[in-house]
Amino acid sequence: MTRPKRVGVLTFHRCINYGSYWQARRLVEGLRARGHDAQLLDHRSPRVDRAEWRCALSPHLPAPTPAEDRRAYADKTRAFFDAFGRLPMSKPFDLKAPARMDRQDIVVVGSDEVWNLRHPWYGGEPVFFGQGLNADRIAAYAASVGNHGDAGLDDGLASLLRGFAHISVRDENARRLARGALGLEAPRVLDPCLQFAPPRAASASSGEVIVYGHGFPAWLQRALSAWAGRRGRRLLSFGYRNAWADAQTLDAGPEAFAEAMASASGIVTNFFHGCVFALAERKPFVCVGTPYRADKIGDLLTSLGAEDRLIGDDASPDRIDHLMTTPPEPIVEARIAALRARSDAFLDTALA
Repeated sequence: MTRPKRVGVLTFHRCINYGSYWQARRLVEGLRARGHDAQLLDHRSPRVDRAEWRCALSPHLPAPTPAEDRRAYADKTRAFFDAFGRLPMSKPFDLKAPARMDRQDIVVVGSDEVWNLRHPWYGGEPVFFGQGLNADRIAAYAASVGNHGDAGLDDGLASLLRGFAHISVRDENARRLARGALGLEAPRVLDPCLQFAPPRAASASSGEVIVYGHGFPAWLQRALSAWAGRRGRRLLSFGYRNAWADAQTLDAGPEAFAEAMASASGIVTNFFHGCVFALAERKPFVCVGTPYRADKIGDLLTSLGAEDRLIGDDASPDRIDHLMTTPPEPIVEARIAALRARSDAFLDTALA
């Protein structure tokens, strides 16, 4: 039996983003459920905070945000701050001085886009590649590079990754990066929101269709509005304004988001974790790609046998109706179960 260990999770844990919050929380909760003393490593940076808060208050940049929406987004940000305060965290330390963090038996880096060299404020930060971490061992769980696996690593960052005792990745882009930099065929594991998803509870559906994301193309706005009208469904935009939806919820925190996804009758998204929550909750859903997220969304859906959920402007009304009224096929559940077993096996080894 594995001796309980002090485990620090190093990720993007203070992003005002539902997916980032839940992947951080679920990874820590999953490790604690295994009997370990797991906590988020609370790295801090005024520069990152300013960038994050600016984006949270004006998520549609460069388009201006109306004053009314800025107030709602400020309430959302405060709700995230409250949620952060309830997470198990280490003592704060400067992002540039990780040696000052509390000593850990193991640091687990991941998931999220921790190795995305083009992330607007975390890109290339050496701490996420293991530099200066105050730990006996370092492992990566479900590390991702987002859409930017073609960037490659310089010798310095590649050398840092060679200090990891164990590496697993979330997607093929990250596998290519590990292969090119280290000659390593890193195992693919599940995002924590799928790996450690709580058992689905029987709950009454709200009847609402959650719209999660922003910047949806005009053809999808028209197609989903027409479908909702025919079916008598209400479109609720959650977290971001989408004027084409019937209603807006812009000020909710991460717990309210999870509850809304669990009770929705269907989901429309162009976000990676919108797909993840739809899959975890077995909800009817459709997704459309964006330049920033196309690779990682397509990779996720294809790997799980749910690539039919990614639609283009040639999707017929009948196809949209089928996807928005039918949960993912049984093969999707089977592939998630197989990857969950592989992910458990990786964690057994990494935490031994």
